[in-house]
Amino acid sequence: MSGTDMCCCHRTKVRDDKEYKDLMNRLKRIEGQVRGIERMLEENAYCPEIMIQVSAVNNALNSFNKVLLAEHIRTCVVDDIRAGREDTIDELTETLKKVMK
Repeated sequence: MSGTDMCCCHRTKVRDDKEYKDLMNRLKRIEGQVRGIERMLEENAYCPEIMIQVSAVNNALNSFNKVLLAEHIRTCVVDDIRAGREDTIDELTETLKKVMK
């Protein structure tokens, strides 16, 4: 599948099986971590222990976002620029501003 076959079209993106599975596996692990935090709270775990786990979830979400961003640049952004849609750069810049708060 070529990069243009995986175009974002600014609303959706067709991902290949490997990318989809990798992203879903990351999310499932994060979901498990969040459930673990919920159990810790239910079991009256000590606050610092919960905060450490929350920090781990934040790091996992940041890592997920980095992988997603890299793939977005490699496919959607590159394809759009090649097609002359340079407004994609502005979109990427605005997205980064929101993500990097």
